[in-house]
Amino acid sequence: MDPWVSLFSGGKDSSWALYRALQQDKPVERLVTVHPEGDSFMYHVPATELASLAAESVGIPLVDVHPEDFEAEASMDEDSGERGDRELEPLEDALVDLSEELGGIDGVTAGAVESSYQTTRIEGMCERLDAELFAPLWQEDPRELAEAMLDAGFEITIIRVAAYGLDESWLGRTLDAEALAELEDLNDEYGVHILGEGGEFETLVTDAPHMDRPIELEYDTEFDGSRGTLRITDAWLGE
Repeated sequence: MDPWVSLFSGGKDSSWALYRALQQDKPVERLVTVHPEGDSFMYHVPATELASLAAESVGIPLVDVHPEDFEAEASMDEDSGERGDRELEPLEDALVDLSEELGGIDGVTAGAVESSYQTTRIEGMCERLDAELFAPLWQEDPRELAEAMLDAGFEITIIRVAAYGLDESWLGRTLDAEALAELEDLNDEYGVHILGEGGEFETLVTDAPHMDRPIELEYDTEFDGSRGTLRITDAWLGE
């Protein structure tokens, strides 16, 4: 079997896809992180620089992809579909290079939950690479997925919020059973997705069974009344 690669941001969804792949003994030999400079339709944006710490803890080499600023490069008449296709190009180029380096790629893991926008593009890319797509979160029940992550021992920190009902107190909060119950209430009241699939919040996995050491953080919070983010001032692997 040729090696596998894992599309990886350090957030809960891509981390879960990697974890499930390793559970199934898929030979993941590289993690691939895209670092968007601006807002992105295709990729997790905040704190991707911490993916290298997560990769060190997991023990799998990381490949960084630094595309040009998507926002700056967009033309005035470009629609969302064209932008998604353009955003995919640097990732696909990186995977083509990796395939040559590794002697082929048998499969790719992805953390897509409900976004056809992302998944159809990743599926097309995998077809062109002649690689299997492993997307274990795809169209699964969000609450059951969240509970499975917590049951497995994932420690998940919320690092960005952008939805009505999610105030500054959520920044730096651990996604635990109490937080899930509150997110269900916010889902009923405002339509907030329990896993943040609509961009309502973003996360960082700071510890999990497939990580040898936890990620420790120091940070400040920034909140403008409707959205906010953690500004990481220091990060390191604990004992």
